[in-house]
Amino acid sequence: MAVDRLRARAVEAGWRARLGDRLFRGVTFLLAAAVVLLLALMTLKLFEAARPAIEAFGVAFLYGADWDPVAESYGALPFIYGTLVSSALALLIAVPLSLGVAVFLAELAPWWLRGPAGLLVELLAAVPSVVYGLWGIFVLAPWLRDHVQPFLARWLGFLPLFQGPMIGLGMLAGGVILAIMILPIISAVAREVLLAVPRSQREALLALGATRWETVRRAVLPYGRSGLVGGVILGLGRALGETMAVTMVIGNRPEISLSLFEPSCTMAAVIANEFSEATSDLYLSALVEVGLVLFLVTTVVNALGRLLIWRLAGPVRGAVRE
Repeated sequence: MAVDRLRARAVEAGWRARLGDRLFRGVTFLLAAAVVLLLALMTLKLFEAARPAIEAFGVAFLYGADWDPVAESYGALPFIYGTLVSSALALLIAVPLSLGVAVFLAELAPWWLRGPAGLLVELLAAVPSVVYGLWGIFVLAPWLRDHVQPFLARWLGFLPLFQGPMIGLGMLAGGVILAIMILPIISAVAREVLLAVPRSQREALLALGATRWETVRRAVLPYGRSGLVGGVILGLGRALGETMAVTMVIGNRPEISLSLFEPSCTMAAVIANEFSEATSDLYLSALVEVGLVLFLVTTVVNALGRLLIWRLAGPVRGAVRE
């Protein structure tokens, strides 16, 4: 009887444990499904609001360069170009600086400096974008106009990138302000990735006579490259969707120009500038379609970044197992 009673209690305890596991699995599944459902609903709603513009312009909306609300003619290519070029310029400036900051804080800085310096870098991410925009108008744009752009035009003026009027506001200012805004994001992620690299990786190379720089280059950075790429993709996502700061310094002219000195416009900027002024249904639908394109571009970029992270992480995991 005692054995049967113990067996019944064990069966009941096992049933309760399985029930708890099933409830936990069901709740987590519902939460994950809610995120996917929210993403699908956002896409569906944007598509429904943008349907008049999609039916009116079709695929030509993506490569059309004419944006004329008066004539009801809309093409998003200047805004797509401005978004991609300003984000690429921001990455070109921010990635080397961010990796340098992360390597210094994780590998080279004295222990008493790592905490305060890391906190100051992370505080840059807490500054509102409108404050960055005001700083860009009153400080960055005059500095670019009076010092940086004349220097670039003097020594690199034979290139189309550095030709045109030097007014301070333009693609170069937008790229620089974006670089400053994404620098703390990339550097914070990169620092945590470098700190997570096992100490044995460093000690093994140092024991073989490598210098600190060789240790960082051959052991630390390759080991954490998937996380570093993830930080860069995270910064790129912030750059693609940034609105206020870029709107205030990029010039907001819907034109395509090779010169970084010329004003341009981004997809987020045109929505922020003109959404309240959209007086016709087609005008409003065109702006919503710009938002839909921005949403799709951001999703594709993040998906490609995730695939790249998985591709880079594979060899590292294989090397660790070996």
